[in-house]
Amino acid sequence: MTLPLALAPEIAAACAEGRPVVALESTIISHGLPWPDNAATARALEDDIRAEGALPATIAVLDGAVRVGLDDRALERLARGEGVRKLSRADLADCLIRREAGATTVAATMICARLAGIEVFATGGIGGVHRGAEQSFDVSADLHELARTAVTVVAAGPKAILDIPKTLEVLETLGVPVIAYGQDDLPAFWSRSSGLRAPLRADTPAEVAAAHLMRARLGLGGGQLVANPIPAEAEIPAADLAPVIAAALAEAAARGIAAKAVTPFLLAEVLTRTEGRSLRANVALVRANARLGARIARAIAAARAG
Repeated sequence: MTLPLALAPEIAAACAEGRPVVALESTIISHGLPWPDNAATARALEDDIRAEGALPATIAVLDGAVRVGLDDRALERLARGEGVRKLSRADLADCLIRREAGATTVAATMICARLAGIEVFATGGIGGVHRGAEQSFDVSADLHELARTAVTVVAAGPKAILDIPKTLEVLETLGVPVIAYGQDDLPAFWSRSSGLRAPLRADTPAEVAAAHLMRARLGLGGGQLVANPIPAEAEIPAADLAPVIAAALAEAAARGIAAKAVTPFLLAEVLTRTEGRSLRANVALVRANARLGARIARAIAAARAG
């Protein structure tokens, strides 16, 4: 049976020839950023990756197929967000058989990237263990996907709204390498430091590429997380964010918001309470991650060619 996978021609050619490609998720377009910033950011990410010598492959489910590499019309459709489902591992097949529109989360993007033969994926922040998970058991599928799907994921660390110490513990238990890029501290999305030391550190794209290739040689399943700190000029210090996040969490609890709706709600609340500062930080960090992802993809391609 034919795999419902539709690669843009330039992506298919690049993958076949071993040229560097970077996957991009689509949930940041449909659920993560408001219109019209989401459309502008989606295009900026693709431009950033091309400027670094790689090809961008934004991924989404549209019209019964996993689309890898989107045209302007498809990006606009996602950015408008009307009737677009938020897809993780559990929803991917259902969305395909129903021929509905779906935006891929970290977990779903990893799955689709691997199917397409793409080894590097750049995103904003990963999901993880939510605060209060000891009662709610709310743990993102992103963590288990990192443990099972061999893609290097470049992010600005776990989202700051999460329980970051517990998220790090779960990643350690699952055997996921967590690599801070250019520093010892684990970044925390809008903040350059979570106050926690990362288990591993890399200072160049070549080091990350070497680790990626060595894991493949050893037959180790799963991917690795490269935690890239937000650019210093765009950072919101953790101390400034703490009361904002606490207020957003209290509002979510008061409204009974749970499951997949939690993260988009909290991000929107933080955006409002920081008067747009978090949006500017979010755009800065995801663009920095896209640029680093392209450099890592180039280093992987160069190592294989060499």
